[in-house]
Amino acid sequence: MRFRQLILFLMTTMMIVGFSSSSFAHGITEEARRRMIEGGNFEYLLLGAEHMITGYDHLLFLFGVMFFLTRFTSILKFVTAFTLGHTITLISATYLQITMNYYLIDTIIALTVIYKGFENLDGFKKYLNREAPSLLLMVLIFGLIHGFGLSTRLQTLPIDAGGNMLMHIISFNVGVEFGQIAALVIMWVILYFWRTTKSFKLFSGYANSGLIVIGALLALMQLHGFLHMIYAEEFPISKDDHSHTHSEMIKNGELQPENSAPKKLRHD
Repeated sequence: MRFRQLILFLMTTMMIVGFSSSSFAHGITEEARRRMIEGGNFEYLLLGAEHMITGYDHLLFLFGVMFFLTRFTSILKFVTAFTLGHTITLISATYLQITMNYYLIDTIIALTVIYKGFENLDGFKKYLNREAPSLLLMVLIFGLIHGFGLSTRLQTLPIDAGGNMLMHIISFNVGVEFGQIAALVIMWVILYFWRTTKSFKLFSGYANSGLIVIGALLALMQLHGFLHMIYAEEFPISKDDHSHTHSEMIKNGELQPENSAPKKLRHD
């Protein structure tokens, strides 16, 4: 029986990782850049919602936060802390043009997924012989990190187009909130009905172990992307494959073409 459960867990993890790897660099495409220039604030709102809904690392962390929360007031408290955190850094970092390599910040975000799975498994007591830090405080801190990750992506856009930079940032953030609400409703429905079944207690440990495994794999993929960007010529792949990979990454908005520097933001 346990062997069958382990096989099911591994298959589920592989399916989720397979989905994640197909979109692990959820960056801003050239099509999105064009839409932002032509569409204005509403397009930024739509992009924010789309980015949150497809932001598997953000969703995995929120799933971990929601996993054992059953009361609406508890859900509201932790979601508010996460929202406050990512709103602060998303708006302020973008407006002040504070950024870092998005592969590195996404690696840190992946570590927050690992943390939540570990905390859900009561890992602090079991393995570190200590109480876990305040969850509300950690969710707020991790919200700041996730918001900075969103900001690094937003700053790859011509956000100052039309001299309406602040409204573009706010529109993107509002879209992120709409996307987050939609995702949370779906998570709540899934978890609500899952908790009524016997399989919840049976597989809750596997699910949170899955968060740790997936978070670790996402962190490795992001580090791979960072190393490929910084030490591209030292990667042990053929020149043709290397060029093809760079072309795909540039097409998907993950790399700047050679000899092109990202445009400076301005806030008049």
